[in-house]
Amino acid sequence: MKCEETHAPNSNWLYVMLPSKKTVRMPVVTGRLRDPDINPCLSESDASTRCLDENNYDKERCSTYFLKYKNCRKFWHSIMIQRRRNGVKPCMPTAAERDEILRAMGKMPY
Repeated sequence: MKCEETHAPNSNWLYVMLPSKKTVRMPVVTGRLRDPDINPCLSESDASTRCLDENNYDKERCSTYFLKYKNCRKFWHSIMIQRRRNGVKPCMPTAAERDEILRAMGKMPY
């Protein structure tokens, strides 16, 4: 599932062409949060949102999804801090690098 993105000149808005050929206008910040290279916990975030939608926004039923997202953020934040201290750029590993890190660990750390 690939989306095409275009920025409006001198604007804080991003136009995203969804696979359904529908163009959606969203703030640039939101577009960045949907970028797998920037947000390492995108699947956990989507899972918790989906859980809320399916359970009529009953947060107690989705606590395991929230915990998994929180642990994911903690893990990748610690990796980012470690890389920053070591002078590695970019601080947050790309999606491909993150896959290699997780494969080397053998299991999901969160």
